[in-house]
Amino acid sequence: MNINLVKPLLISSFITIDGRGVDVHIVDNACLMIYKATNIIIHGIRVHHCRPQASGMVMGPKGNIMPLGQVDGDAIRLVSASKIWIDHYTLYDCQDGLLDVTRGSTDVTISNNWFREQNKVMLLGHDDGFLRDKNMKVTVVYNYFGPNCHQRMPRIRHGYAHVANNLYMGWVQYAIGGNMKPSLKSQSNLFIAPTTGKKEVTWRKTSNGVRDTWKFYSVGDAFENGASFIEIKDGQVIKPNYSLEQKFKVVDAKFVRSLTRSSGVLRTM
Repeated sequence: MNINLVKPLLISSFITIDGRGVDVHIVDNACLMIYKATNIIIHGIRVHHCRPQASGMVMGPKGNIMPLGQVDGDAIRLVSASKIWIDHYTLYDCQDGLLDVTRGSTDVTISNNWFREQNKVMLLGHDDGFLRDKNMKVTVVYNYFGPNCHQRMPRIRHGYAHVANNLYMGWVQYAIGGNMKPSLKSQSNLFIAPTTGKKEVTWRKTSNGVRDTWKFYSVGDAFENGASFIEIKDGQVIKPNYSLEQKFKVVDAKFVRSLTRSSGVLRTM
């Protein structure tokens, strides 16, 4: 089934969208938005070739018709959302980015997805001036990045991200970057640098010749084909502020290839 949305689909709170066992594509026009909603699971759908949409009226939570401003053409955009789980999606070739977590969104898990064929992949944090994103917490785990992903895997503003057990199949500009004093724990990922071009995993914004302050730490990461990671050298590695129910085991980076073998939409029988 190919679903061609006329306007972005706003997902309400306490909703699960589950595409397991079928082959569903959201394609060629508007895509998904989680707007001021909580407790949502979305699983097992392909989203690609999303296009910008002009402002207009859409159906919001509880069936209310509401105005929505212009959207840029992201596959999935979170706006002031919380307690969101995005799992086993396949995302590629959209006009802007594949996944944006913005405007105070927090407690987001992004797992087992396949991101490919995209310039700007994942943005965490709305813009430099949106200080409420300091409270943002995002877990990025068991994802496959590539082929042909250029940058933002993710790019972080203000908040905190735990990036663990992901496979990076090259990049063009960088793999992980940030500005506005973000914090990142990169743990047991496998970074495979491109054959030619930039080998450095990280990037941070420079203004007037001064690099932005960040706290980026690499713990147990594996690097192949000349990949390297610039990290902060002072202080202690930030620990994820997980509750008992949220904790999970991060395994050795040597297992990342097998862990990410089923990333993306699961095959239908």
